Amino acid sequence: MAQTQAKDLSGCMVALVTPMNADGSINFDQWQQLIQWHVANKTDAIIVAGTTGESVLLDTKEIDQLSQQAVQLCQNTATQVIIGTGGIDPDKVIAANQQAQSNGAAAVLVVTPYYLTLSQEALYQHFSYIAEHSGLPIILYNVPSRTGIDLHAATTKKLAKIDNIIGIKEAKADMKRVAELTKNKNFAVLSGDDGSFVEAMALGAHGVISVAANVRPQAIKTMCSQIQLGNVEQARQMNKRLVSLYDFLFHEPNPCPVKSLMHHTNMVSSGIRKPLVLTQLKMNQVRPLTQPIIQEFNSK
Repeated sequence: MAQTQAKDLSGCMVALVTPMNADGSINFDQWQQLIQWHVANKTDAIIVAGTTGESVLLDTKEIDQLSQQAVQLCQNTATQVIIGTGGIDPDKVIAANQQAQSNGAAAVLVVTPYYLTLSQEALYQHFSYIAEHSGLPIILYNVPSRTGIDLHAATTKKLAKIDNIIGIKEAKADMKRVAELTKNKNFAVLSGDDGSFVEAMALGAHGVISVAANVRPQAIKTMCSQIQLGNVEQARQMNKRLVSLYDFLFHEPNPCPVKSLMHHTNMVSSGIRKPLVLTQLKMNQVRPLTQPIIQEFNSK
Protein backbone atom coordinates (compact mmCIF):
# COMPACT_ATOMS: atom_id res chain seq x y z
CA MET A 1 0.00 0.00 0.00
CA ALA A 2 1.33 3.45 -0.95
CA GLN A 3 2.11 5.70 1.97
CA THR A 4 -0.35 8.49 2.67
CA GLN A 5 0.68 11.88 1.30
CA ALA A 6 -0.54 15.42 1.87
CA LYS A 7 -2.70 15.24 -1.27
CA ASP A 8 -4.60 12.33 0.29
CA LEU A 9 -5.79 14.46 3.22
CA SER A 10 -8.88 16.47 2.37
CA GLY A 11 -12.57 16.92 2.99
CA CYS A 12 -14.67 15.79 5.93
CA MET A 13 -12.80 14.04 8.72
CA VAL A 14 -14.47 13.19 12.02
CA ALA A 15 -12.86 13.40 15.44
CA LEU A 16 -14.78 10.34 16.53
CA VAL A 17 -16.20 9.95 20.04
CA THR A 18 -15.44 6.78 21.95
CA PRO A 19 -18.80 5.22 22.90
CA MET A 20 -18.91 4.05 26.49
CA ASN A 21 -21.32 2.23 28.76
CA ALA A 22 -22.64 3.89 31.91
CA ASP A 23 -19.71 2.48 33.91
CA GLY A 24 -17.17 4.03 31.53
CA SER A 25 -16.20 0.82 29.76
CA ILE A 26 -15.93 1.05 25.98
CA ASN A 27 -18.98 -0.09 24.01
CA PHE A 28 -17.27 -1.77 21.07
CA ASP A 29 -20.56 -2.69 19.38
CA GLN A 30 -21.49 0.98 19.16
CA TRP A 31 -17.94 1.82 18.06
CA GLN A 32 -18.31 -0.51 15.11
CA GLN A 33 -21.77 0.86 14.28
CA LEU A 34 -20.48 4.44 14.23
CA ILE A 35 -17.58 3.52 11.96
CA GLN A 36 -19.87 1.64 9.58
CA TRP A 37 -22.14 4.70 9.47
CA HIS A 38 -19.21 6.96 8.55
CA VAL A 39 -18.01 4.52 5.92
CA ALA A 40 -21.52 4.50 4.41
CA ASN A 41 -21.47 8.32 4.40
CA LYS A 42 -18.01 8.31 2.77
CA THR A 43 -16.48 10.35 5.57
CA ASP A 44 -12.95 10.95 4.33
CA ALA A 45 -11.23 9.92 7.55
CA ILE A 46 -11.96 8.99 11.12
CA ILE A 47 -9.65 10.04 13.93
CA VAL A 48 -9.27 7.40 16.64
CA ALA A 49 -8.27 8.56 20.13
CA GLY A 50 -8.30 12.25 19.44
CA THR A 51 -9.40 14.89 21.93
CA THR A 52 -13.08 14.15 21.21
CA GLY A 53 -12.36 10.45 21.73
CA GLU A 54 -11.13 11.12 25.29
CA SER A 55 -7.61 10.08 24.33
CA VAL A 56 -5.92 11.02 27.60
CA LEU A 57 -8.41 8.86 29.52
CA LEU A 58 -7.83 5.74 27.39
CA ASP A 59 -5.06 3.24 28.07
CA THR A 60 -2.76 1.88 25.38
CA LYS A 61 -4.59 -1.45 25.19
CA GLU A 62 -7.92 0.29 24.60
CA ILE A 63 -6.46 2.52 21.89
CA ASP A 64 -4.95 -0.57 20.28
CA GLN A 65 -8.33 -2.35 20.24
CA LEU A 66 -10.16 0.71 18.91
CA SER A 67 -7.53 1.18 16.22
CA GLN A 68 -7.53 -2.42 15.06
CA GLN A 69 -11.31 -2.48 14.70
CA ALA A 70 -11.35 0.85 12.89
CA VAL A 71 -8.72 -0.23 10.37
CA GLN A 72 -10.49 -3.52 9.75
CA LEU A 73 -13.85 -1.84 9.16
CA CYS A 74 -12.39 0.85 6.89
CA GLN A 75 -10.27 -1.50 4.81
CA ASN A 76 -10.96 -1.15 1.07
CA THR A 77 -13.28 1.83 1.64
CA ALA A 78 -13.01 5.57 0.98
CA THR A 79 -12.50 6.23 4.70
CA GLN A 80 -8.97 6.49 6.10
CA VAL A 81 -8.01 5.84 9.72
CA ILE A 82 -5.83 8.34 11.55
CA ILE A 83 -4.79 7.66 15.14
CA GLY A 84 -4.07 10.26 17.80
CA THR A 85 -0.72 9.46 19.39
CA GLY A 86 0.46 12.76 20.84
CA GLY A 87 1.78 13.28 24.35
CA ILE A 88 4.50 14.88 26.43
CA ASP A 89 7.18 12.16 26.19
CA PRO A 90 8.45 11.88 22.59
CA ASP A 91 9.62 8.31 23.09
CA LYS A 92 6.12 7.26 24.15
CA VAL A 93 4.74 9.04 21.08
CA ILE A 94 7.19 7.11 18.89
CA ALA A 95 6.09 3.82 20.50
CA ALA A 96 2.43 4.74 19.88
CA ASN A 97 3.25 5.61 16.26
CA GLN A 98 4.88 2.23 15.79
CA GLN A 99 1.79 0.51 17.18
CA ALA A 100 -0.44 2.57 14.89
CA GLN A 101 1.70 1.54 11.94
CA SER A 102 1.48 -2.14 12.85
CA ASN A 103 -2.30 -1.78 13.05
CA GLY A 104 -2.44 -0.40 9.51
CA ALA A 105 -3.33 3.26 10.15
CA ALA A 106 -2.91 5.76 7.32
CA ALA A 107 -1.31 8.43 9.49
CA VAL A 108 -0.96 9.68 13.05
CA LEU A 109 -2.12 12.92 14.63
CA VAL A 110 0.45 14.29 17.08
CA VAL A 111 -0.58 17.12 19.39
CA THR A 112 1.87 19.63 20.83
CA PRO A 113 3.07 18.63 24.32
CA TYR A 114 0.82 19.98 27.02
CA TYR A 115 1.56 21.36 30.51
CA LEU A 116 5.24 21.98 29.76
CA THR A 117 6.37 25.45 28.74
CA LEU A 118 8.38 25.00 25.54
CA SER A 119 10.09 27.39 23.15
CA GLN A 120 9.47 27.20 19.41
CA GLU A 121 12.90 25.62 19.02
CA ALA A 122 11.98 22.95 21.58
CA LEU A 123 8.76 22.25 19.67
CA TYR A 124 10.73 21.93 16.44
CA GLN A 125 13.17 19.51 18.07
CA HIS A 126 10.29 17.52 19.60
CA PHE A 127 8.45 16.97 16.32
CA SER A 128 11.56 16.46 14.19
CA TYR A 129 12.80 13.78 16.60
CA ILE A 130 9.45 12.00 16.47
CA ALA A 131 9.38 12.22 12.67
CA GLU A 132 12.90 10.82 12.41
CA HIS A 133 11.87 7.71 14.34
CA SER A 134 8.38 7.14 12.95
CA GLY A 135 7.42 5.18 9.87
CA LEU A 136 3.92 6.62 9.50
CA PRO A 137 3.17 10.08 8.08
CA ILE A 138 2.59 12.67 10.80
CA ILE A 139 -0.11 15.32 11.05
CA LEU A 140 0.77 18.05 13.51
CA TYR A 141 -2.00 19.15 15.88
CA ASN A 142 -2.01 22.69 17.24
CA VAL A 143 -4.68 23.41 19.86
CA PRO A 144 -3.30 26.10 22.20
CA SER A 145 -6.61 26.51 24.06
CA ARG A 146 -6.02 23.03 25.52
CA THR A 147 -2.25 22.61 25.58
CA GLY A 148 -1.22 26.13 26.54
CA ILE A 149 1.37 26.04 23.73
CA ASP A 150 0.99 27.62 20.31
CA LEU A 151 2.91 26.13 17.38
CA HIS A 152 3.72 29.22 15.34
CA ALA A 153 3.34 29.30 11.56
CA ALA A 154 7.08 29.89 11.13
CA THR A 155 7.86 26.73 13.13
CA THR A 156 5.28 24.76 11.15
CA LYS A 157 6.94 25.98 7.93
CA LYS A 158 10.25 24.48 9.08
CA LEU A 159 8.57 21.22 10.10
CA ALA A 160 6.71 21.00 6.78
CA LYS A 161 10.05 20.48 5.05
CA ILE A 162 10.48 17.14 6.83
CA ASP A 163 9.36 14.37 4.47
CA ASN A 164 6.96 12.47 6.70
CA ILE A 165 5.33 15.52 8.31
CA ILE A 166 2.51 15.94 5.83
CA GLY A 167 0.01 18.31 7.40
CA ILE A 168 -1.43 20.11 10.39
CA LYS A 169 -4.72 20.22 12.22
CA GLU A 170 -4.88 23.91 13.10
CA ALA A 171 -7.50 24.43 15.79
CA LYS A 172 -6.81 28.13 16.23
CA ALA A 173 -9.47 30.08 14.31
CA ASP A 174 -6.98 32.54 12.88
CA MET A 175 -7.63 33.04 9.18
CA LYS A 176 -4.40 34.98 8.67
CA ARG A 177 -2.51 31.98 10.01
CA VAL A 178 -4.52 29.55 7.88
CA ALA A 179 -3.67 31.55 4.77
CA GLU A 180 0.00 31.51 5.77
CA LEU A 181 0.01 27.76 6.38
CA THR A 182 -1.49 27.01 2.97
CA LYS A 183 1.64 28.43 1.34
CA ASN A 184 3.63 25.36 2.42
CA LYS A 185 4.10 22.97 -0.49
CA ASN A 186 2.99 19.34 -0.26
CA PHE A 187 1.45 20.04 3.12
CA ALA A 188 -2.21 19.61 4.10
CA VAL A 189 -3.92 22.24 6.24
CA LEU A 190 -6.92 20.88 8.13
CA SER A 191 -9.16 23.15 10.16
CA GLY A 192 -9.75 22.01 13.72
CA ASP A 193 -12.52 24.51 14.37
CA ASP A 194 -16.05 23.70 13.22
CA GLY A 195 -17.24 27.29 13.40
CA SER A 196 -14.61 28.63 10.99
CA PHE A 197 -13.79 25.65 8.77
CA VAL A 198 -15.78 26.94 5.77
CA GLU A 199 -13.81 30.18 5.76
CA ALA A 200 -10.57 28.26 6.30
CA MET A 201 -11.29 26.06 3.28
CA ALA A 202 -12.27 29.11 1.24
CA LEU A 203 -8.74 30.39 1.96
CA GLY A 204 -7.16 27.14 0.79
CA ALA A 205 -7.35 24.74 3.73
CA HIS A 206 -7.84 21.20 2.48
CA GLY A 207 -10.48 19.96 4.91
CA VAL A 208 -11.71 19.81 8.48
CA ILE A 209 -11.29 17.48 11.42
CA SER A 210 -14.74 17.99 12.83
CA VAL A 211 -16.62 17.40 16.08
CA ALA A 212 -19.94 18.22 14.42
CA ALA A 213 -19.39 15.42 11.90
CA ASN A 214 -20.13 13.01 14.76
CA VAL A 215 -23.78 13.96 14.38
CA ARG A 216 -24.05 15.64 10.94
CA PRO A 217 -21.50 13.91 8.69
CA GLN A 218 -23.62 14.26 5.56
CA ALA A 219 -23.93 18.01 6.03
CA ILE A 220 -20.22 18.55 6.76
CA LYS A 221 -19.24 16.31 3.84
CA THR A 222 -21.55 18.20 1.47
CA MET A 223 -20.11 21.57 2.49
CA CYS A 224 -16.55 20.32 1.97
CA SER A 225 -17.51 18.98 -1.44
CA GLN A 226 -19.17 22.26 -2.44
CA ILE A 227 -16.04 24.22 -1.55
CA GLN A 228 -13.86 21.78 -3.46
CA LEU A 229 -16.12 22.37 -6.48
CA GLY A 230 -15.74 26.12 -6.09
CA ASN A 231 -19.25 26.70 -4.72
CA VAL A 232 -18.09 28.59 -1.65
CA GLU A 233 -21.18 30.76 -1.28
CA GLN A 234 -23.44 27.72 -1.34
CA ALA A 235 -21.33 26.15 1.43
CA ARG A 236 -21.57 29.36 3.44
CA GLN A 237 -25.35 29.35 3.19
CA MET A 238 -25.50 25.71 4.31
CA ASN A 239 -23.11 26.48 7.15
CA LYS A 240 -25.40 29.18 8.54
CA ARG A 241 -27.94 26.48 9.29
CA LEU A 242 -25.43 24.71 11.54
CA VAL A 243 -24.38 27.68 13.67
CA SER A 244 -26.76 26.72 16.49
CA LEU A 245 -25.25 23.20 16.49
CA TYR A 246 -21.70 24.58 16.71
CA ASP A 247 -22.75 26.89 19.53
CA PHE A 248 -24.20 23.97 21.47
CA LEU A 249 -21.24 21.64 20.88
CA PHE A 250 -18.77 24.14 22.30
CA HIS A 251 -20.75 25.95 25.00
CA GLU A 252 -19.13 23.48 27.43
CA PRO A 253 -15.82 21.65 27.01
CA ASN A 254 -15.72 19.04 24.23
CA PRO A 255 -16.64 16.12 24.21
CA CYS A 256 -19.26 16.59 26.92
CA PRO A 257 -21.94 18.29 24.76
CA VAL A 258 -21.51 16.04 21.71
CA LYS A 259 -21.68 12.83 23.75
CA SER A 260 -24.76 14.16 25.56
CA LEU A 261 -26.44 14.97 22.27
CA MET A 262 -25.51 11.59 20.79
CA HIS A 263 -26.91 9.82 23.83
CA HIS A 264 -30.10 11.91 23.65
CA THR A 265 -30.60 10.83 20.02
CA ASN A 266 -29.88 7.16 20.83
CA MET A 267 -26.61 7.04 18.93
CA VAL A 268 -24.47 6.00 21.91
CA SER A 269 -24.86 4.95 25.53
CA SER A 270 -24.47 7.38 28.42
CA GLY A 271 -20.85 6.68 29.33
CA ILE A 272 -18.07 9.22 29.67
CA ARG A 273 -14.80 8.94 31.60
CA LYS A 274 -14.29 10.76 34.86
CA PRO A 275 -13.57 13.56 35.54
CA LEU A 276 -15.65 14.50 32.47
CA VAL A 277 -19.41 14.73 32.94
CA LEU A 278 -22.20 14.76 30.38
CA THR A 279 -23.79 18.11 29.64
CA GLN A 280 -27.20 18.67 31.20
CA LEU A 281 -29.56 19.14 28.26
CA LYS A 282 -32.28 21.75 28.10
CA MET A 283 -34.99 20.49 25.79
CA ASN A 284 -35.74 23.88 24.29
CA GLN A 285 -32.03 24.16 23.49
CA VAL A 286 -31.53 20.79 21.81
CA ARG A 287 -34.96 20.10 20.28
CA PRO A 288 -34.23 22.10 17.08
CA LEU A 289 -30.95 20.19 16.67
CA THR A 290 -32.22 16.64 17.05
CA GLN A 291 -34.43 16.04 14.03
CA PRO A 292 -31.74 16.47 11.34
CA ILE A 293 -29.37 14.38 13.47
CA ILE A 294 -31.90 11.57 13.74
CA GLN A 295 -32.61 11.77 10.01
CA GLU A 296 -28.93 11.46 9.10
CA PHE A 297 -28.30 8.64 11.56
CA ASN A 298 -31.36 6.67 10.52
CA SER A 299 -30.28 6.99 6.87
CA LYS A 300 -27.52 4.47 7.58
